[in-house]
Order: sequence, then structure tokens, then C-alpha cells
Amino acid sequence: MYKKGIYKILTNEPLTDAVWRMTLAGDTQWISAPGQFVNIALEGKYLRRPISICDYDNRSIALIYKVVGGGTEQMSRMLPGETLDLLTGLGNGFSTKNDARRPLLVGGGVGVPPLYNLAKKLLAEGKPVQVVLGFNTASEVFYEEEFRALGCEVAVSTVDGSRGVGGFVTTAIAERGLDFDYFYACGPLPMLHALYNAVEQDGQLSFEERMGCGFGACMGCSCKTKYGYKRICKEGPVLTKDEIIW
Repeated sequence: MYKKGIYKILTNEPLTDAVWRMTLAGDTQWISAPGQFVNIALEGKYLRRPISICDYDNRSIALIYKVVGGGTEQMSRMLPGETLDLLTGLGNGFSTKNDARRPLLVGGGVGVPPLYNLAKKLLAEGKPVQVVLGFNTASEVFYEEEFRALGCEVAVSTVDGSRGVGGFVTTAIAERGLDFDYFYACGPLPMLHALYNAVEQDGQLSFEERMGCGFGACMGCSCKTKYGYKRICKEGPVLTKDEIIW
């Protein structure tokens, strides 16, 4: 179930040259799982902007977004005290109801944020959490220390080798010889596809897709799975490894 509400900006600050973190005060009761997203209405823009939830508590939401177009550039100019119209509680998030004892979290670029609240949930359940974060270059790395502060074991990969393991997230997994029995992943499609092919373990993958409505009415983000068509905004964005068709 989703809910529309007005949220007040508390902070809005850059983490890198292109990535920003915004915290908002407002009703969070409709958020039920890590990996869900909000849909933001912006002045002058016809469609809302879907942004994954990085973290939340009883009174606030933390969002991390990348400035890639007019909408997110507009968000980056907003100041504390301004308000935004949000739909919250959207999407089917990550589930920890499985037999995983040694979970691995894999994030690429702006696929990293939704894994943060997931890590907190898994740690609260008493599970040791390993995290692999993938970026193009060192200047793009963010939230490495935040995951470490939670108590996660963290590895970073950069495509150009300027930080951590040189190569992709799959390179870091192989080079570190990580011992895990289940994975959770969020990132660009090529990363998800490579990870799917590289590991034997079961897992959950969070997908990005262009969305019209964000809550399953327009059918614009439907994708074919082994169990029929599913809407990324409604039955997704998280799908299980066993149902994915590439």
C-alpha cells in the first residue's frame, strides 16, 4: 500500500560531484521493507521521479540520488525547509525471510543506497553481512565507511583500479574468495546480468525501469519473468534469481 504526503527537507548535500543525499521529515508508516522507493513530484515536471529509499526511521527518510537530468538537478538546488510531494511505500522490497546465514550485498553506483537499510535489518537479525560496492572510479565512491560503521565487511571495486579491487563487482567477489550462501543486489543491468551468471547462489535482484505511474496502474514497466509478466514498480523492483529471464 502506498500513501501520498508532503515532506519537509531537512538536509540536502553532495556526497560526490554527482551524487546527493537528501533527508526529509514526514510520515514513514507506509514503508515496509528495504528496497522500496518513493515517487517525487517536481514543479514543472509531468512525471514523478522514482528514488530508492536509503534509510528511514519513525520520522524521516534518507534518499540518495544522482544528478542525471533536469529533475534531479532541480532536486539538488532545493534547500532545507522546502517541501516535496511524495508517494511512499512503493514497490516490493527485499525479503529477509529465507535460509540465508551468510548474506552478500552487492551494489553498483546508485544501486548502493537501498542496500544500506537492508544491511541494518540483516545485522539486527544476527547475520554477518558482507558488502561489495562497485564504481567506475575512486571519486565516485560513497557510503563505504557508512557500511563499515554498521559492522559490515566491505570490499570496493573500481573499473579503473583507482580504489580497492580493479575491475567489476564480480572481480572483487572472485579475488576476495567471499564465502556467502545468498546474495542481494542492486545496480545497473549489465552488473546484475554479470552477477547472475557469475555466482551459483540464489538471491534477489533489484531492477531499474522507466515508470509512468509508479504504483502499477499504467503497466508501462512490465517485464516478462518465468512466472508471467510483472510490473517493476509493483511486483518489483526486487525479483528473485529463479524467476528472471534475460
